[in-house]
Amino acid sequence: MSTLTVWKFDTTYGAESGAQTLRRLPGIERESVHDVARVSWVRGTSKPTTRLMDEFASDEALGDDFFGLLFAVIFFSPLVGAAVGSARGAFLGSLADFGIDDTFVNRVRDTVTPGTSALFLLGSDDALDEVREALRVDPPVNVLVARLSSRQLGALREVFVG
Repeated sequence: MSTLTVWKFDTTYGAESGAQTLRRLPGIERESVHDVARVSWVRGTSKPTTRLMDEFASDEALGDDFFGLLFAVIFFSPLVGAAVGSARGAFLGSLADFGIDDTFVNRVRDTVTPGTSALFLLGSDDALDEVREALRVDPPVNVLVARLSSRQLGALREVFVG
């Protein structure tokens, strides 16, 4: 089982601080984190800044295309499906089939708002506990979790990795 977690911080710089903490994880713990992206939303701007953190990408990473579409659905336009290819359009039309249901998307949309930041992590189930332990000194305000079965993760990999 894998998880997609969103670690929301109350400041625009909190996610960068959290990423620095993750960079210091021991190798064995860091191996359970497969992909990380950072979102920072400066108050007064219409949309957040997003950045894939390539230094965390493992062989299990889904990469730019996955996070780009996920962020488009959450932050930029719920109607992005019409602008992308059929496989990715199917992804957008059916996030729940991949373990990322509308409730999760809406909770992220309602939680990550101007003046906040977040780390989006894709990893093994173990990553959830390891990251929670690593960030306990500077805890995020909110953690949102989507659990992905190996079938769902495999389907995502088929669409985004090939």
